[in-house]
This record gives sequence, structure tokens and C-alpha cells, in this order.
Amino acid sequence: MEEEKKSLGLWGDAWRRLRKNPAAMVGLVIVVTMVLIALFAPIISPHDPNHQYMDQGLSAMGGPVGPSMFFPLGTDQNGRDLLSRMFWGARISLMLGVVINTLNAVFGIFLGITSGYFGKWIDTLVMRMTDIVLAFPFLLLMIALLAVLSPGMQSIIIAFVLVGWAQYARLVRGQVLAVKEMEYVQAARALGASTPRIIYQHILPNVIAPIIALFALGISWTIMGEATVSFLGLGIQQPTASWGTMIETGATWISSAPWLVIYPGLLLLITVLGFNLFGDGLRDALDPHLRN
Repeated sequence: MEEEKKSLGLWGDAWRRLRKNPAAMVGLVIVVTMVLIALFAPIISPHDPNHQYMDQGLSAMGGPVGPSMFFPLGTDQNGRDLLSRMFWGARISLMLGVVINTLNAVFGIFLGITSGYFGKWIDTLVMRMTDIVLAFPFLLLMIALLAVLSPGMQSIIIAFVLVGWAQYARLVRGQVLAVKEMEYVQAARALGASTPRIIYQHILPNVIAPIIALFALGISWTIMGEATVSFLGLGIQQPTASWGTMIETGATWISSAPWLVIYPGLLLLITVLGFNLFGDGLRDALDPHLRN
């Protein structure tokens, strides 16, 4: 058994343990499904998400105008196909999740490695900045930043990055503090290896695993955060399809057209749940203390 684990390597062993986690595999299926929906939204959407069929506004599945195959999930108050807008909303949410967490990871990894490796006043400065950011509730800080910035996709990216880098920085710093004292790092330093070479060849590869798990979990937080600020009118603006704006608009009609809230809300819930299940499973699979 031990020889099999060694032959698989870190990633092979992680995949083996991930497959043994039913919840993580369910999450992986949801994540893959949502990625495919986002990628192929222009192809699989029955209609243009912004096209208005004004004579068929607020038609429900099974209602007097629908269902018909023409509007599988009904339409909103402006006669826009709900299913098409949900598919395009997935495109917006996943794109923002990937872009924002990539930027968070880049800044967080750089600051975390710099803080953990060099220490002293650099470590103190970076960690005090991290403490300040993490001291505020995430959503409250997001709302405050977006209230200053003009609503829109660019503002969401800026606000999320200003807030989100701190978690990556703190995680990476802790990993670097442990790894830099390892024998192979000390040996590389004794042999005269330069600091950039030590960081990129010996330290970074050994701290990347928890970053990947945090990245997966971070996408779910970003999707939920984007939906929340869009619901409050501070994020994605109409007529762009977004789950948050769809729920916000549908709340006005919830008594007469509850499907406007139920369908995008369910898709948001399933997507966030999928990324959380997959991220938790990935974190456990990559944790060296849980290997057996």
C-alpha cells in the first residue's frame, strides 16, 4: 500500500482520496456541470437573455401563456426568458469567481511569501494590514467599498480583491514559516542558491496544495458575495443577467410570480453548495496530516 502511494505521488494520492469522498464527488459533478453551462451558455440558451417578449411577460411554467417549449421556466416581468438569463448569469458568476480569486491568489501569495520568508518589519507590516482587513465583516466591508465605487463589474472586481487577498496571505505565510525551516531549504541556502530560486523551486511548490483548496472555496464565497451586492443594487446592473439582480427584481413580484426568485435562487444555492463540497473535499485530500 505504501509503495502504491509513493508511485501515485502527491496529486495522484489526492485524487485517490478525493474519489473516496462521496460529498466531494457530488460537488465535483456540480462544479463541472456549472462550468459547462457557463462555457456553452450562448449555444444552449433558448433565447437571447435580454430579448423582451412584451406580450408574454410573467408567463409561468404551467401558466396560461406557458409552459410551452418556448419558455421552459417562464419569463420575467419584461418578457425575458428566465432559463436563458439563468444560464448567462452562471457565466457572469463563474467568470467573476475565477478572475477575482486568481487576482487574490497572486497578491496573497506574493505578500504571504514575502512576509513569511523575510520576516522582521516586513512580516509585521503585512500581518498588520491583514489583521485590519480581516477585522471587518466581509460583507460589510464590501458594501462600504462598493458604495464609494460606481456599481458595475469592474467595481466588484476591485472591491473583492481589496478584501480577498488577506486570507491567501495569512494562509501562505503560515505555510512558508514551516517550510523554510525544512532541511532541504536549509541545504539549498547553504549551497549558495539565490533567494528567488529557493522561493520558486523549494518553497512555492510545497505551499501550493492548500492554496488550490482555498481557491475552490473562494469561488463559492465570491459567487455568493456577488449575488448579495447585486441584490442590494451595488453590483451587476440591469439588463446584464446576474443571479443577484434576477432575485432582486423577482422579489417585487414574489407573491404573483414566485418562480422569478425560486429558480435563480435554487441555482445559486446548488452552485455554492457544489463548490463548498468540492473545496472541503479537496482540502482534506491535500492535507498531509489526513493521509492514511
